[in-house]
Amino acid sequence: MTTSSPLRVALIGVVLSATALIPLQGTAFAAQHDTAGPAAPAPASATSVAGIEDETALALAGSLTDQAWQRQVRTATLAADSVDLRALTGASTTSAGKRLSSGVAAADRGVAAAKGLGSDMGSLLRVRLADPSMETALARGAAPLVAAAPSDDDASTFTAYDSEGAAHELSLDAAPDRPVYLVDIDGTKAVTEGMKLINEALEAKGLDVPVPAARLNAVAPAAAAGIDTTLINSVRLSDDEEPWFKGDAEIFTLVTGFGKDGKPRVDTVEMPYLNKDSTTYYPNQVLVNWSNYKYDMADAVMMEDDGDTNYQALAKAIVTVLLTITDQGVYIPLADALLDAIPTAWWTDDPDYVDSWYTLAKSTKGTRNGAAANGWMNVSPYHVAAL
Repeated sequence: MTTSSPLRVALIGVVLSATALIPLQGTAFAAQHDTAGPAAPAPASATSVAGIEDETALALAGSLTDQAWQRQVRTATLAADSVDLRALTGASTTSAGKRLSSGVAAADRGVAAAKGLGSDMGSLLRVRLADPSMETALARGAAPLVAAAPSDDDASTFTAYDSEGAAHELSLDAAPDRPVYLVDIDGTKAVTEGMKLINEALEAKGLDVPVPAARLNAVAPAAAAGIDTTLINSVRLSDDEEPWFKGDAEIFTLVTGFGKDGKPRVDTVEMPYLNKDSTTYYPNQVLVNWSNYKYDMADAVMMEDDGDTNYQALAKAIVTVLLTITDQGVYIPLADALLDAIPTAWWTDDPDYVDSWYTLAKSTKGTRNGAAANGWMNVSPYHVAAL
């Protein structure tokens, strides 16, 4: 979007203020580059997810001077697409792995705080090989670099570190010929917890409240025999906004409409399977539960979490804008209002807007192209019978 409405400008201020109030905790790595392995952790200043990932990457790179630990990391990353970094360090019997463990745990807590998630999230940081083409060189013992997963869509290079702490600028246009470990987060876990947080915020304001059975039956007696839904038969994205080095996308959809009580509502739909563009998926997933809505119309906004998304701020922004909208007796699209609630800065990578589907009705069926032409969904009415 290229212009900002007064509502959007006001909301940006609201969200930035809310974000400033969220307590953030830095990571706990000390710089070190000797052969003895990582020094004892010490407080650091990073409070953004990108900053924490970068500090973790530097610490992990320095720890790889321990040959036994380097072999353990190599074995783990060759055996799995992505490795839980806290579990890896916690289970290590090597000196370097053990000494890195407390810093990784602190970094996990910092990531959770930066994303507005609970402190009991557990492990979030992961390490993976940047590209499968690097497996052969890594298996042969080539010395790897370590980098935070790049998060700037407009950048042309990113920084990786060697075991001596030296920085190397790598191009984003093609995979480097030297193995590179990328430190990033468990996006699926973050999205799941983020959707819970948004749902709790919406429910607290009456914007995501299940319809009481008594009211539902009074309005639509046929509902006693089941519920009407819109089912996603297949879906395909032509551009999931993820460059080569980022791995799988973490997609979620926000379905908007007016609830039975006349208030705007948002239902969150996780789509963990939808992780590659130019691939058709057949999820048979419920997109809209029509028993939650007053009008035979809803909109869907698809987005992806790219790292620094703060779900507390996102939830606050959504709630703030929806509380300004009242039911005028006819359906009005809420997708644009929802998009206006997202601060301008989040349109660059955090989170990426993927596409929108407007005016979905209970009878909608067939293939519907997204408004932004980034994908399509094939949907159909589906009645869920009562047992």
